Amino acid sequence: MSKNIFLPILLFVILFMGCSSEDSKLIADTKKSIQYLALGDSYTIGEGVCWNCNFPTQLKDSLLQTELFSSVNVKIVAQTGWTTTNLKNAIANENLMANYDLVTLLIGVNNQYQNKPFSLYEIEFPELLQTAITLANGNKNRVIVVSIPDYAYTPFGQSSSNPSTISNQLDNYNAFAKNHAELIGITFINITDITREGLNNPNLVASDNLHPSQLAYSKFVERMLPIALEKFNVD
Repeated sequence: MSKNIFLPILLFVILFMGCSSEDSKLIADTKKSIQYLALGDSYTIGEGVCWNCNFPTQLKDSLLQTELFSSVNVKIVAQTGWTTTNLKNAIANENLMANYDLVTLLIGVNNQYQNKPFSLYEIEFPELLQTAITLANGNKNRVIVVSIPDYAYTPFGQSSSNPSTISNQLDNYNAFAKNHAELIGITFINITDITREGLNNPNLVASDNLHPSQLAYSKFVERMLPIALEKFNVD
């Protein structure tokens, strides 16, 4: 190759590499570190599955895989057996900062399971949702309500005296949560139908025969991820 041909090619390669380096730096500089708060009960903490298998951790991993964020820090305030009252008290004791970029709320199954008055949910769910908005720095666009799974479609639920009653009651809980959330402009994501495949697909049920499996949670995240990403594009 002659020097006349070689020099222009060399200059082009140098310029191209320089631009690529600058573009990469620009992308890296625009990435954001986000704080994610997950509020709930056993369905949020991931009872019956590994710690990395619960839906908040899977959502974090999925957000990172988009390469749009430099880091995603997850704070989970949830425990097996918690009712709305338990969650309210726990949040009060946590002294949480109101600076979260994303907040999810999934609560209510233990109100139903423990036969709490439905009127208690009608009072405390709106209070919890308002708290979630506050913790999202007052930005209701960054809050997602997740529907309550239906444990009637598990071996444990089928052993109850009337599984259909469980489903009907949970439908009432979810209808109230959906209507209230949408009334004040909060996104509601339905995942209950996924859990209602638990009898047809046992792989959707954890080894404890009651809670969702890692696979079920991954299906939750498939629905949640595009909505979460859309929220970060809106602001």
